[in-house]
Amino acid sequence: MTRRERVYATFSGEDVDQVPIYCAGMHGRIGDHILGRDAHVGFGRQQYREAMALWHGPDAHAEFVERTYEDTMAWNEAIDADLVFVGGGRFGSTPTRLIDEHTLFFGDEDASWYVMRFDPDTELFQRVDGSPVPEPELEDLHAIVERAEQEAAEYAPTPDDFPMQQRALEHFGDERAIFGRGIMVWVPREKVWLEAMLLRPDVVLRWTMALAEKACKAARVMGEMGCRVIFGGGDFAGKNGPLYSPASFKRCMSPAVRKISAGCEEAGVWHMFASDGDLWPVADELYGNCGVHGYHEIDRRAGMDLNKLRDRFPDLRLMGGVASETLHIGTTEDVRDECLSSLEVAKRRGRIIVGVSNTVVAMSPLENVDVMVGTLQGNRSL
Repeated sequence: MTRRERVYATFSGEDVDQVPIYCAGMHGRIGDHILGRDAHVGFGRQQYREAMALWHGPDAHAEFVERTYEDTMAWNEAIDADLVFVGGGRFGSTPTRLIDEHTLFFGDEDASWYVMRFDPDTELFQRVDGSPVPEPELEDLHAIVERAEQEAAEYAPTPDDFPMQQRALEHFGDERAIFGRGIMVWVPREKVWLEAMLLRPDVVLRWTMALAEKACKAARVMGEMGCRVIFGGGDFAGKNGPLYSPASFKRCMSPAVRKISAGCEEAGVWHMFASDGDLWPVADELYGNCGVHGYHEIDRRAGMDLNKLRDRFPDLRLMGGVASETLHIGTTEDVRDECLSSLEVAKRRGRIIVGVSNTVVAMSPLENVDVMVGTLQGNRSL
């Protein structure tokens, strides 16, 4: 089987020769280790590098984009991923000036401005100063939602809006499956939005439905391009459960999630709803009543166990099993155990792609990364 055939057969409940594997991203230091060279891979480091490339001009930025493409394909090939992840950090703003090597000034000192700083150790690229940003009030959400609705109505995506997917499809052809994007839906986690879920759920629902309208249009393009496994959802939970109640989820999120699932059905793609954290309080609604095809970013350390998920949802497509946290703070034996136990469940129960459910963070021990790659590559045959 080709790797793409293996992914699609697994998610269709058909027999396969091996358990498909993937990795949902890696930070720059990890990409450097995997490829044995400086790699244009990651999140915060990539954002910083793109800002610097923009600072140096169009040629430097074009080189950055090309190296990002090449190295993204290369690390997926190096770990022999059946499903290729092409996401990463991007940053579209050009600095106004450089304060020092890692500190960049953006905007106008006499108007709106902010300062970003890059930490090479953690690979975080964060705002550290700036002009005041007023927090929206409840009455401000109406205008925000109206703009979102207008944008959704005008949104007319084409394959050119998804250049990394385009390039990956050209690069791998029929050999590997490519992870699609563009169908995420979420409620912003600012205080005013969480209050609005209780006080003005109608306004919040208009927001999520606007996102759903855009998602359905993106799903259609993904299907036409040839990406069938589509990254959706949006983080809304931690280890102690969702940030809002199941009732609020049902009022403000469920109709939008159902709309996206229906749009994905029509486009012939799989709607993979992703969130870290403990989703059990809303799992029956989300994965039982909203028509979602699959669950990505399965947070093992938050109690989202592959066996229990398969018991509750016999046909749900599952992706994950190896926790980013285990790679970061666990021992090599911890990593090996998670890889092997996840592969065992996948072999026995089906419709599971095994891999790191979220990105491999910069500070993860490199020996843990080596164990993860070696164990997944060496133990997935049926």
